[in-house]
Amino acid sequence: MVGLNSATSSKLAVGSGLIVVAVSDGLADAMGLHLAEEVELEKGEVKHTSKEVWLTTIFTFLSGCGFCLTFVIPILLFPLRVAILVAIVWGMVALIVLNVYIAKIKKENPIKLISEHVLLAVLVVMVCHWVGNLVKTWF
Repeated sequence: MVGLNSATSSKLAVGSGLIVVAVSDGLADAMGLHLAEEVELEKGEVKHTSKEVWLTTIFTFLSGCGFCLTFVIPILLFPLRVAILVAIVWGMVALIVLNVYIAKIKKENPIKLISEHVLLAVLVVMVCHWVGNLVKTWF
């Protein structure tokens, strides 16, 4: 989102880019997990049934694509500049909630995990902004 916005400042480009990425990334993740589940062995035997493999494939696509599509909602509701900020906040909140959950499972300090991943996310946003500006300059 940030990179597309930096490159185009176009609501259509950002919104359509998000939708295309949601579908293509969801499909790519689902295909990758499908293949991984098919070849996973346990004690020399196939670990997952065909039904399990397909359920993993379908739910991976639906969850990945569905979550990514939530970032389209701010684009539909707000002016583009506000929508980008809302989407960044939404992404950070989701990241923090996920990290709290992971920290509880791993019995780790949530502050350390959250700090590391939020810092990484901020870096990603900055790099995407910079790449978007480069694309705008080059094209």
